[in-house]
Amino acid sequence: MSKPRVMLIIPQDTKEQEARYARQVLEESGCDVVHLDPSVRRTVGGAEISPEEIAEAAGMTIEEVRAIGHEGKIQDVMIEGSLKMAHAADEKEHLSGILSIGGSMGTSLSTNIMRSFPYGLPKLMVSTIASGYTAPYVGVKDIIMMNSVTDISGLNSISREVYRNAALAVAGMAKGYKPQSASDKPLVLITTLGTTEPAVKRIRAALEEDGCEVMIFHSSGAGGPTLDSIAAERDVAMVLDLSVTEMVDYLFDGLANAGPDRGKAGISRGIPTIFAPGNADFIIGGPIEEAREKYPGKKSYHAHNAAMTAVRTNLEDLKQIADHLAALAGEAKGPVRVAVPLHGLSSHDSTEGHLYDPSMPGPFADYIKDVMPENIPVETVEAHFNDEAFSDHIIATARKMMEQSK
Repeated sequence: MSKPRVMLIIPQDTKEQEARYARQVLEESGCDVVHLDPSVRRTVGGAEISPEEIAEAAGMTIEEVRAIGHEGKIQDVMIEGSLKMAHAADEKEHLSGILSIGGSMGTSLSTNIMRSFPYGLPKLMVSTIASGYTAPYVGVKDIIMMNSVTDISGLNSISREVYRNAALAVAGMAKGYKPQSASDKPLVLITTLGTTEPAVKRIRAALEEDGCEVMIFHSSGAGGPTLDSIAAERDVAMVLDLSVTEMVDYLFDGLANAGPDRGKAGISRGIPTIFAPGNADFIIGGPIEEAREKYPGKKSYHAHNAAMTAVRTNLEDLKQIADHLAALAGEAKGPVRVAVPLHGLSSHDSTEGHLYDPSMPGPFADYIKDVMPENIPVETVEAHFNDEAFSDHIIATARKMMEQSK
């Protein structure tokens, strides 16, 4: 039986000790190692993929790279070459995992490579910045970020344990790694938050019973973009964008702001899509006093926890949301439907909730009907978002649209 093959990404010009130690632990754990060495200052030797090969893959010599004299531009060249060499190594003999140890520059280069590999392949980044803001490095991929604790500058009693644990973790995952072939089931992607979860759980159960594979994404800032990345890459049968939180927070600068392109990937590919205004009843603000200051004059504010406040949207806000959804739907290259529950848009917007306002859904529905492109049906349901009647409507509509798209 062949050994699992792990790619090790560590520049030896500054981290030779760490590279040798991580390699030793991986090999002692039964892994073959492919060391990609993106060093620039000097070439130490011994790596399966040398700095010279990386530079050549980017169309330069390592001397020319060094002569650039700007660390950011040098980084761009080495990322380009490293990506090509990493995938060439994988095509030659498939990788079972990736391990890297690095500071800010090394983390940037290594996670660029990690993000280019598929979901499921073990990817672990030991980094000096892992305890801080990691979103730009992880992106929407399944990258494990591990805090280096000490600076990555030689070995000490703490760093040895950190690097050893990281290498053992990757070795263990690599031994069990089995690439998953795409399911032959129709794939359905759904957005939700906890405040719309009752409806989504019922919808998921019904579609799974129909034989679909259903993936649920938490629309808290990263979930929606992850859905979009999968919609852009995979064969997706249906998108149910049932939580618009990330779009609301884009419009009003809330904490879950996912940017202007949230929701575009599926409709641009013609994937059948249903939009529903789940969670349009609130903006996600910061701590309550901060939220009151940022969003003054709102009807109500609910402190979800010490760090997050749900700020009630008013009719003018809802009209902006409707305009945004109408603009999105207008770009669609496939079938789109809109469904609006008339008795509340989330558990907050209910008789048991903290932001209940029964005067909002009706006018919102009227307005979105007016602004939505004529070819996009807008259907209203006399129910709350989490009522079975609304779930049943979404299920029936999804089934019909998938049947028509076959």
